[in-house]
Amino acid sequence: MNILWITWKDKWHPLAGGAELVCYEVAKRLMRDGHTVTLLTCGYPGAKHKETIEGLNVIRVGSNRYNHGIKALTYYIRNLRNKYDIVLEEVNGGAPYFAVFFGRHSKRYLLYHQLARMNWLYEIPHPFSYLGYFVLVPFATRLVSMAGVPVITVSESTRKSLADHGMQAEKTHIISEGLEIEPLPKLDTTEKYQRPTMLILGGMRSMKRTIEQVRAFEHAKTMLPSLRLKIAGSNSGKYGHKVMDYIKSSLHAKDIEYVGKVSQAEKIQLMQKSHVITVASVEEGWGLVVTEANSQGTPAVVYDVAGLRDSVQHEKTGIVTAEHPQALAQGVVALLQDKLKYAKLRHNAWQWSKTITFEKCYQDMRGILERNNELA
Repeated sequence: MNILWITWKDKWHPLAGGAELVCYEVAKRLMRDGHTVTLLTCGYPGAKHKETIEGLNVIRVGSNRYNHGIKALTYYIRNLRNKYDIVLEEVNGGAPYFAVFFGRHSKRYLLYHQLARMNWLYEIPHPFSYLGYFVLVPFATRLVSMAGVPVITVSESTRKSLADHGMQAEKTHIISEGLEIEPLPKLDTTEKYQRPTMLILGGMRSMKRTIEQVRAFEHAKTMLPSLRLKIAGSNSGKYGHKVMDYIKSSLHAKDIEYVGKVSQAEKIQLMQKSHVITVASVEEGWGLVVTEANSQGTPAVVYDVAGLRDSVQHEKTGIVTAEHPQALAQGVVALLQDKLKYAKLRHNAWQWSKTITFEKCYQDMRGILERNNELA
């Protein structure tokens, strides 16, 4: 089969993340099984308009997320329509390309990692954030649902969110996430820090609610005086500076360590040695950092939001709390103070992480395409 995958970023984009890794790993396996894959994606400084990388055909149009959408759709209609057996349109930030309305000779699919409606309120300046949240995302999602094409997503939460905005539940299919990190062979192969340590991992962004996690640490510290906090990830941008200012003014600043951006090896070591990771995003597709930490023997305490309630099984692999710092703090303390509970949840989370693989992700995707009689 000849497959076109339309997506905002490829794996080699400077801002590439988990979604781009999923695209790359699935595409790699499609090519392994004899199919041809082309990415229609966004350009970036130094990138070529067209190239082939590891057998993957890459076409880049536009230079940023604001002009890429219309340029990609225009390029598709003029140059690529009806030239592919399958067109997979990946929706980022709740903004479709609307390519599903064109190319009747291709089998078309929509791929959502998350609806990302809440992100508009946190990442986009007012009043444009309200326009995105109340008008653009709901309207665009309902409009694209009218194409009636199969939809692929990564969690039950996202499937429900999409159904609330017009997508047909019976046409919405879930695929597994995948892990780039190999799970520990045994839980007793690494040692934790001597002091109980809470970890915040990832770039400081408003939608990640990093400050709320620091406040949770401050609350937890009053109940567990030996607790300390490590924060890893980029602190660039206005919100990052705000987080750093908050840390400096904290009464517990001496027990908060910002380690900066870290390499993959440093990230793995932090996950192995820390006792608990917290995640407080306003919305996720899955919450891959949770599963990554689980694979390294560290359970998570997270807010009860889309994606995170999927990647954490409450009181089985971790703890899901209400959306405020005091609740997150109570979850951290409850987990760390009960050694039997901690050992049980840690073991369960580690075992579950071993079932979440890119091969499983690919087989799920392949099954969806086969059921639609396109990839037999």
